[in-house]
Amino acid sequence: MGGSGCGPGAHLVHLWPPHFAFPDHHPWDLGPHSGTALLVSLASEVQDLHLAQRKEMATGFSKGPTLGLLPDVPSLMDTLSYSYCYVGIMTGPFFRYRTYLDWLEQPFPGAVPSLRPLLRRAWPAPLFGLLFLLSSHLFPLEAVREDAFYARPLPARLFYMIPVFFAFRMRFYVAWIAAECGCIAAGFGAYPVAAKARAGGGPTLQCPPPSSPEKAASVEYDYETIRNIDCYGTDFCVRVREGMRYWNMTVQWWLAQYIYKSAPARSYVLRSAWTMLLSAYWHGLHPGYYLSFLTIPLCLAAEGRLESALRGRLGPGGQKAWDWVHWFLKMRAYDYMCMGFVLLSLGDTVRYWASVYFCVHVLALAALLLGLALGGGGSGRRKTAPAPSASTLAAEKLREE
Repeated sequence: MGGSGCGPGAHLVHLWPPHFAFPDHHPWDLGPHSGTALLVSLASEVQDLHLAQRKEMATGFSKGPTLGLLPDVPSLMDTLSYSYCYVGIMTGPFFRYRTYLDWLEQPFPGAVPSLRPLLRRAWPAPLFGLLFLLSSHLFPLEAVREDAFYARPLPARLFYMIPVFFAFRMRFYVAWIAAECGCIAAGFGAYPVAAKARAGGGPTLQCPPPSSPEKAASVEYDYETIRNIDCYGTDFCVRVREGMRYWNMTVQWWLAQYIYKSAPARSYVLRSAWTMLLSAYWHGLHPGYYLSFLTIPLCLAAEGRLESALRGRLGPGGQKAWDWVHWFLKMRAYDYMCMGFVLLSLGDTVRYWASVYFCVHVLALAALLLGLALGGGGSGRRKTAPAPSASTLAAEKLREE
């Protein structure tokens, strides 16, 4: 391709998605992907170009094309075109200017596949849409705002947050799959598989463009750069920390690159808290956002400490059972925090959480204290898990850089 867009590695730390489309929300308001996010990214790319040029002038030595570096500073018209690129309107994933430029400069666009990748990506969307319609009809959110809801037994109140979060996920799965399909239909964000592109950032390895249509046709492409959701990973990963990597992935890259890395702290939990705070502010001033986002660092600290203290002491069977319980509690934590995110107001959020006795806050705090008492470390990394393969290690390194 005409250059390779990429960005330095970053933890994917953004968990909650933007607005769920209830009546007081615009149905396609999907958060930090906006002209602001694009221009912040572009400013960083221009700064990287200036730094590279200064270094080249100081040393008198040119290293040639650099992975992800812009060829020159975009003009005003180029900047406006990038900001209003049609594949980024509405629900389009976040993308860097380098990705946009590579799309425009694709030497053999006819060789880039789109139909088959689109069909592979689109097939679950109708099912997710039906599940959303069914679950939102059977378990409407408005019921939680009614006095009659709080006369129900505790198990019913606890259960209700599960289908609410289920409907929440299904709606966003459909929206983001449709957005990805829009990009794929335009051939936007396609890079050779060998470039090992990352959601939001682009390629992580230099990959020279093909020199002929025949060579371009023989290249295998993927659309990982504009991949915004991993539905299976979101639902079935074990840990809260892992789940954050699979949701709103391109925006997570943006937050990790420009917010997480500049956080005024060294700790992963504190950096995550800083990122969540700014993400909540980005979404708006509704108290429910802040209550939900700022519960996440407590869950991260609790799972890290307790897992570090106890999981390594278990045998293979015990670790498997631990992971099942951990997954179940992770999903219940997501359900619980989702209620604050969709109810929005302080009164409605606190009323619901109080009706279930702030169970996730209490459980997370208890787990954190137990982990501290047992001497658990803060990272929560699994020290006794079976040795991963080389490919697994490489993939994990790419995600966590």
